[in-house]
Amino acid sequence: MLDKKRKLGKKIDELRIGDKYETSCEVKDKDLLIYLGLTDDANPLYLQHDYASQTPFERPVVPTVMLHGMISSAVSMHLPGPGSHITYEEISYPKHVHHYETLSFFYEIKHIDEKNHLIILSVRAADSSEEEVITGTIHVIPPYELESLNSFSLENFY
Repeated sequence: MLDKKRKLGKKIDELRIGDKYETSCEVKDKDLLIYLGLTDDANPLYLQHDYASQTPFERPVVPTVMLHGMISSAVSMHLPGPGSHITYEEISYPKHVHHYETLSFFYEIKHIDEKNHLIILSVRAADSSEEEVITGTIHVIPPYELESLNSFSLENFY
């Protein structure tokens, strides 16, 4: 993976206000167990059906940090893509998400600040009932245009 050359995402001059990206993700047990194992998070609300059934949530819920990971992945892989970096987030989770839910994510560029090399994305996600489960704003530094090593080393050979 490290030796394979990868294409960078869209540079700031390739982005436009109104650019959108949509995707969907299903929350699977495998993903939840990997997340909980990596973070050593043993919150019974995330795993234990007997505990969750006695709460207003009724069933285990997905950790909000795991949902945030889905957001971060879409930004770093699709809009603007590889080479980008999130610098600020304002995200709310108006409704909890249960295990096995399929979420639809919607991203849109709302502002481009070329001077500071920054874009502002809106993000929202809905569950299979089309109820909003995530809403927010993300500030992202898109990939930088790199100068080619070949152009530097061959600049005397026009």
